[in-house]
Amino acid sequence: MLLHLGLLVLFLSLEKSRCVPQQPCQPGDELLGRCSNNAFEETPTCTELNLGYCNDLDYSRTIFPNIVGHRSREEAESGAEYLLLSVIHGLLNGECSPEIRLVGCSVLAPPCLNDRTIKPCRSSCEALRKDCGHAFEAIEMAWPYFLDCDRFFASKQEGCFDPLAALKARQELALSSLSPEEPSTIIQFTYSTNAQMYSLLKRTAAKCSHISHTYSIGQSTEGRGLLVIEFSGNPGQHELVEPEIKLVGNMHGNEVLGRQLLLYLAQYLCSEYMLGNQRIQTIINTTRIHILASMNPDGYELAASEGHLLNGWTNGRTNAQNIDLNRNFPDLTSVFYRNRRSRYYRIDHVPIPDAYWFGKVAPETYAVMKWIRSLPFVQSASLHGGELVVSYPFDYSRHPQEGRMFSPTPDEQVIKHLARTYADAHATMSDNDTERCGASFSRNGGITNGAQWYSFAGGMSDFNYLHTNCLEITVELGCDKFPSEVELYPEWKRNKEALLSFMESVHRGLKGVVRDVDGNGIKGATVSVKGIRKDVTTAEDGDYWRLLNPGTHILTATAKGYSRVSKRVHLPHRLTRAGRVDFVLRKVPVEPDIDDHLFPTVDTWDRFDPYNKFERYSEPDIGGGGVERQEKPWWWNYFSQSGISPPTWLLQNV
Repeated sequence: MLLHLGLLVLFLSLEKSRCVPQQPCQPGDELLGRCSNNAFEETPTCTELNLGYCNDLDYSRTIFPNIVGHRSREEAESGAEYLLLSVIHGLLNGECSPEIRLVGCSVLAPPCLNDRTIKPCRSSCEALRKDCGHAFEAIEMAWPYFLDCDRFFASKQEGCFDPLAALKARQELALSSLSPEEPSTIIQFTYSTNAQMYSLLKRTAAKCSHISHTYSIGQSTEGRGLLVIEFSGNPGQHELVEPEIKLVGNMHGNEVLGRQLLLYLAQYLCSEYMLGNQRIQTIINTTRIHILASMNPDGYELAASEGHLLNGWTNGRTNAQNIDLNRNFPDLTSVFYRNRRSRYYRIDHVPIPDAYWFGKVAPETYAVMKWIRSLPFVQSASLHGGELVVSYPFDYSRHPQEGRMFSPTPDEQVIKHLARTYADAHATMSDNDTERCGASFSRNGGITNGAQWYSFAGGMSDFNYLHTNCLEITVELGCDKFPSEVELYPEWKRNKEALLSFMESVHRGLKGVVRDVDGNGIKGATVSVKGIRKDVTTAEDGDYWRLLNPGTHILTATAKGYSRVSKRVHLPHRLTRAGRVDFVLRKVPVEPDIDDHLFPTVDTWDRFDPYNKFERYSEPDIGGGGVERQEKPWWWNYFSQSGISPPTWLLQNV
């Protein structure tokens, strides 16, 4: 009754100010299906509202021709606009539903009073686009032309109606009945296909665009994207002395729990930051976080096709080339073992031997290596499945004939503490009563040295440690590599605190900047700690991070052509954030480097893919005329196979 009175008031106001006639089609619009000039040849007539997907609107009569020029119900039902509204819930994974459909229906079937059209309010359209534009961006779909807020909607002064008024009233009533104890962040704990994963990551980044964005580091063997989502107070930019961490999941395609946990983590970080969670805001504002949910989307595709009930122990483990990605990295551990007894041999930034490039390098491995080299990562976690334990490097035994031998890095105490941070914060990993998967790690608190568990060469954790500054642990999340969906929420509860604690743990030890006397940062300077035979090097702007346990440490900074400066630093046990230690170096005459004489080699750290054997992995797909080939998005088949004229207006950049 109230709605009909409101429509009557609107009609009277429209009668007083004569309606502005609808503008004719702009050039090309009629061919694209955006409007019809024939609409001006017919007299607008009120009729019963009988459009299936619009029949739940808060009025019963509409008008044809409608706002976009459809002359009849049949023409509206056969148009791409109506088809879009019928599938939009599925395309956007339920996001912005039913708001998109209701506002779209208010254009295709606007309310009618005495053969006059009442347009929906422009303010409703603008609010909808602000809230939901990111969802269309995530699936690479242009904003629908018939939701153009300027062309097809009216201001309150002109007289309009709010198509979302009743929905808002119902939502407010529902919200008022919620108890404060109910969770504020809502996550759907189901498995995601590769397409859903990409869409979810892009939607999350668009929703929190002020703290997040997505970027690609390459493609899999079968051309699936290796998509990373980043969280930071300044996304896309490295900030001075802000540490960077990475989380990698699904390296083995059939070990899927880590992939799902990282997708949930991305949604959780975005939502909780927006809701004002102080802990999450502190993590994101002080840390640059990079999440690669799936390193092996091809393997996942195979594993998911079998499902969790039928998937075996190995199906989908490797990539599409049948390469185990965690055996495909350069074996720098053997290089280290051969040279470790030399007093002058540096074990940081060990170069990749040229011989590696003559083997079979997976595109996924190549992409991750380039990624690792391009950013100053401080620490990392790779999520796996098949056991319940955190392992840490080295993964390759110091004695090749010994399959299980304790093989520590020079950072044994530091990286062991990193592993314990995750295990102790996990709900059951360090518990002596926890049922294991065959091995016994309870006496070690749920952690183990990798080579002491079992030895293998070519692993990602060893590569991180020896080739960069990054310390990486391997988290085995449980016995079941592909658990059922009912286990996803319990696993999230078991691992959420561990993931957050791991991210927070990067803020320990020391950080600072190495500068020259003019205040310029020195790139590539080394910062060493007495007693630990593993240096770190400074990033582009001269900043560095050195994870250290509490105690007294002597740090030395130096660079080629600069002086050497040492400082004694005490890290108290109760320090909750990294200490700041800066260095200023003065220029000195360059002396010959003893390494140049003792270790003559053509293998320098900067030599990456020196013969360009694998550069094609990162090249764009070029079509005829030298133009990068643009494939139709995955949702295009919904329209191209329907028999209607394909809606090119939904394609971006058209």
